[in-house]
Formats: sequence, C-alpha cells, structure tokens
Amino acid sequence: MVSQIDFYFPFFVFFYGLVLTFVLEIPFFLKLAQEKMPEYHAQFERHRQLAVISLYVGGLWSLQNLWFS
Repeated sequence: MVSQIDFYFPFFVFFYGLVLTFVLEIPFFLKLAQEKMPEYHAQFERHRQLAVISLYVGGLWSLQNLWFS
C-alpha cells in the first residue's frame, strides 16, 4: 500500500503543477478563470511559484520513478 502511494505521489505533484500552470499561462483558460471564478483565480496567482516548482520537481521525480521501476 505505501509503495503504491510512493509511486503515484510524484504524478499528483506533477499534474497539480501542470493544471495550475495551464490555467495561469494559456490565455483562454486565464480569461475563463478571471470571469467565472475570480476568487479562485486570485488564489491560483498566489500559488504560481508553487505550481512551477511542482511542475519541475514532480516531472523529474515521476521520470525517476518510471526509470527505476
């Protein structure tokens, strides 16, 4: 059970960073977030650095898991 969680956790970290980066960087999603959910958009902006770090760290960590398994 713990080994399965240890394997899948980096993918969750990567996808968190990926989704937040898409919402904050792609103009269509940015406009949609600003119009439909402005309070969440403000929260996403405060998490921008965490999303970028999660994207890189989760991506490298996921690749490492795939390489060694």
